[in-house]
Amino acid sequence: MPLPLVFLVLDGNSLAHRAFHALPHLATSQGLATSAAYGFTTMLFKVLREIRPGMVAVCFDRGRATFRHEHYSAYKAHRPGTPEDLRPQFPLIKEILGAMNIAVLEEEGYEADDLIGTLVQRAEEQGLSSVVVTGDQDALQLVSPLTRVLVTRRGISELEEFTPERVRERFGVDPAQFPDYKGLVGDPSDNIPGVPGIGPKAAAKLLKDFGRLEDLFSRLDEVDARYREKLRQHREQALLSKKLATIDRGAPVKADPRDLRWPGPDYNRLLEVFSRLEFKSLIRSIRQQLGEEEEATHPPAAEVKTHRVEYRRAGPAELTLLQEECRRAGRVAVALAGSRREGVAAAALKAGGSTYYLDLDDPSSGAAAREVLFSLLQDRSIEKVLHDAKSALWLLSRHGQALEGLALDTMVAAYLLNPTTASQDLADVALEHLRVVLPSRGEEALAARADALMRLADVLPEKLRLAEMERLYYEVELPLVGVLAEMEMAGVAVDREYLAEMSCELEDKIQAIAGEVYRLAGEQFNLNSTRQLGYVLFEKLKLPVKKKTKTGYSTDASVLEELAGEHPIVPLILEHRQLVKLKSTYVDGLAALIDPETGRVHTTFHQTVTATGRLSSSDPNLQNIPVRMEEGRRIRRAFIPRRPGNLILAADYSQIELRILAHMSGDENLINAFRRGEDIHARTAAEVFGVPLEEVTREMRSRAKAVNFGIVYGISDFGLARDIRISRQEAQQYINSYFARYPGVKAFIERTVAEAREKGYVTTILKRRRYLPELFSANRTVRSFGERTAINTPIQGSAADIIKLAMVRIHRELKERGLAARMILQVHDELIFDVPQEELPRVKELVREHMENALELAVPLTVEVKAGPSWYEVRPV
Repeated sequence: MPLPLVFLVLDGNSLAHRAFHALPHLATSQGLATSAAYGFTTMLFKVLREIRPGMVAVCFDRGRATFRHEHYSAYKAHRPGTPEDLRPQFPLIKEILGAMNIAVLEEEGYEADDLIGTLVQRAEEQGLSSVVVTGDQDALQLVSPLTRVLVTRRGISELEEFTPERVRERFGVDPAQFPDYKGLVGDPSDNIPGVPGIGPKAAAKLLKDFGRLEDLFSRLDEVDARYREKLRQHREQALLSKKLATIDRGAPVKADPRDLRWPGPDYNRLLEVFSRLEFKSLIRSIRQQLGEEEEATHPPAAEVKTHRVEYRRAGPAELTLLQEECRRAGRVAVALAGSRREGVAAAALKAGGSTYYLDLDDPSSGAAAREVLFSLLQDRSIEKVLHDAKSALWLLSRHGQALEGLALDTMVAAYLLNPTTASQDLADVALEHLRVVLPSRGEEALAARADALMRLADVLPEKLRLAEMERLYYEVELPLVGVLAEMEMAGVAVDREYLAEMSCELEDKIQAIAGEVYRLAGEQFNLNSTRQLGYVLFEKLKLPVKKKTKTGYSTDASVLEELAGEHPIVPLILEHRQLVKLKSTYVDGLAALIDPETGRVHTTFHQTVTATGRLSSSDPNLQNIPVRMEEGRRIRRAFIPRRPGNLILAADYSQIELRILAHMSGDENLINAFRRGEDIHARTAAEVFGVPLEEVTREMRSRAKAVNFGIVYGISDFGLARDIRISRQEAQQYINSYFARYPGVKAFIERTVAEAREKGYVTTILKRRRYLPELFSANRTVRSFGERTAINTPIQGSAADIIKLAMVRIHRELKERGLAARMILQVHDELIFDVPQEELPRVKELVREHMENALELAVPLTVEVKAGPSWYEVRPV
């Protein structure tokens, strides 16, 4: 068998370090750091795909002391130790390489470079081409007509290729002279001293004229006088530096390139490792690379396997069998394919032991399949298992059909079990909980999805029970699916003419502000150009420079806010930016999203995105409409009832997070303040500033409010000082005074963080979990974020649980009472309804009752109810 043509060898240590520092902190849901392992693996996949080698090896350092330390004890002495988060990732990388069937080589007393040099030397002796991948330029001395070196640039995302010509072009020396070059210029990264005063250009010129370092020293009298004395004084240091920089090509490596043939990965082992490390994008990448032929070559293993399912393509006879099996089993798993515009195009159903594929567009059997499918989906006696049932409800609505008997939505269940995962797609859920990889295309893929759903129905409920989230799932999240679907389908009526008027008004104001900015600047310029704005502010107007970037002056919002008092032009620029964003994103953006058929906007509510349990929305995002400035609040004027005579009703929880804090902390002073119905911010101000309640000023109350909410979000003295523009010392005094008055809150915070470190997660009142791997990071900033999140999540998550519970009960009661009122929006702690005027008294009381009594707390929940002809014009009722 002829030898493969290309030998690929990688420097494991340097590439792992590069990956670790190039990527943000990554960790599994259980807190295992993975950024270096993930980055290294993605880079490895890229190189293997591009090089297509026949032989592969990865070399690692072994131990810190090498033969170079015997010559120079300060070699690499200034390098910091391996970061705590990186050290445990080397075994992970080696485990991945084992699953890849790639040899791992290391020798005591030698660096990875030496092993690479030895292997490359042997490859060249056998006439083989080699490619070296590294983050260390020392390997450039190995470059030859048979050996290329790829050096990482910009972390690990780019590789720069070096051939002999490229080395000469870049450094002015031949590859073989690279140790001589390092002997002169040194290498700060390895603490190699070189010759002081001789830089890269001088070193290249000297070596071009004299060849090797030894020849240069033997002919010192011929050297330019500028360098002669420096070289004479540092002769031994230069020769030592060359020795330290020279790769040993005679290391005792037992392997030979002939022994390192690469048979390709063991895909099943690799999938098992990637599954454990939660590398879902890499798993998908593997499946995309595997064709049918490769899958036959690598049969499924017991741990992780490709999900193959026997299924029947449903004609008339099979449709009858399907109906019988569904009714006999009492449960069916349903996977639908289609689009919101066209509706359902195909379906796969699993009932009993059989899986069926239904083509609803088939000319001969599509009509019958459609009838059977819709009949089964509306049969309440048969439990339904779906993934993303809200999307299924949208598809069915295109046919005027509904879904009854939803027993399990696997997307929502998986989200509760692991809320911080990047994707809740069924393929990812099946991989995590069933250890199977679903096919991605065709009939078989849809059939496999239905089969996986039924298997998940046997797994996920038990996991929810063990995590104590059954009540949260069955009473809150699962029924909420239908509530959100109906809210999305109902949509919100929008006054198009008002938006057009507001757009014109904002444009006039934007132009007027721009004109005033130009007058103050003394010239016209592009307000959207950071470079031009920077010139005007910092060079022409001579404002103090607060921050610079690689491309020049920073003009971001934080810089401008800091400069607001320095010149009248700055507040105008800030206002201009706010109004431009308001117009483009919200006013014009909202108008563009009005459905031409309904005249309404139909936002999408996301139930499985946020780690805290809060809902989010998109297209349009109705939860981010800015309300701090009047122009932002006026956008709400565009949201109107769907028909004349109706009103918009808004019901908003009052200080729900602070009330939850009182309940969870058990602090008597905080609980009593809420029970007495006191203004909690004024009460806190009185305690913090040591004044009677009646003497609390507006500014005192404002600062106390910042402290109250800051405590909920785990704010630091630095953060509080920045927010209310006081010194850190003063901010810390406020925080200390707060904790002195509310010691139960301080104890709650300390207890919550300690328990989170012990368990790895925090929980809400209804046992919603959030895992916090950040708490175990060696990076102080990341760890501090984890601590703040541990404090805030139980509070914010409990608020989310409460309003969701209220939504489910209100929605159910509106239907049971036969009321025409509809819940149309949820925005943070506020619910919005479209209500016929005659129903207002009943709906107002119904909404207040269910919101205030959603969950029993140690303090009362209070709700402010308002109504009016638009969302902006609501008034207390």
